[in-house]
Amino acid sequence: MKAARHALAECLEALGIVGLVLGAGLLALLAGLVMVARTRTALALMLIALLVLVSCQPALAQGIPGSAERYQRELTRVVQQEWGMAGRVAVHGAQIHQESAWRPGVNSPVGAQGLSQFMPGTSAWIAELYPDLGPAAPYSPGWAMRAQTRYNKFHWNRLSGTADQCERWAMTLSAYNGGLGWVNRDRRLARAAGDDAARWFGHVERYTSRAGWAKRENRDYVRRILLTLTPRYVQAGWAGGAPC
Repeated sequence: MKAARHALAECLEALGIVGLVLGAGLLALLAGLVMVARTRTALALMLIALLVLVSCQPALAQGIPGSAERYQRELTRVVQQEWGMAGRVAVHGAQIHQESAWRPGVNSPVGAQGLSQFMPGTSAWIAELYPDLGPAAPYSPGWAMRAQTRYNKFHWNRLSGTADQCERWAMTLSAYNGGLGWVNRDRRLARAAGDDAARWFGHVERYTSRAGWAKRENRDYVRRILLTLTPRYVQAGWAGGAPC
């Protein structure tokens, strides 16, 4: 019974917020199946659970929240408008997956807001820097996706001299997560140590004066997005391919 409840919970998570809301009652009922074992009610509930599990197998197989699909078309349009037709939609989708798991109303413990998890000060700064985006609206999925795409491009344009697109994306994502100044300092530390400041993986990522927890968070952020999540989105048919 525990395994069945766990599988159903994973399924509903993959289906996204709507699935979680709709499935809350079903999970509660399943939790009480032991009390009604060998009854017609138990059998009916188990059949319902099986139907839900079967319906979400594609989402589970891809490892992508079901809620991502509703934003795929708009994110594709936004990324291709900003980056061109070869824009890395899969990378941007993977980044939102890492930031908020595609939950537009979520708040982080430190105060980051919305789909792309901007801090209030960052949202205000982006809105001021790019007035065409309109007033800061981090809880609006449309604004958050446009701001995220523009903010990634801001960092990308300031991180020249990298070995290839994979390394440049790694530094771009590191800057999004921890700040461009930190990336530049890390590159200087790598260069001073005789390492390759044009390469992130195995080189720049090894050097920093950040606190230990900040280093772990930042390095895990880059690796998870590029090496774990982006391939899932590419496999699911999101445009742009994987840079690494």
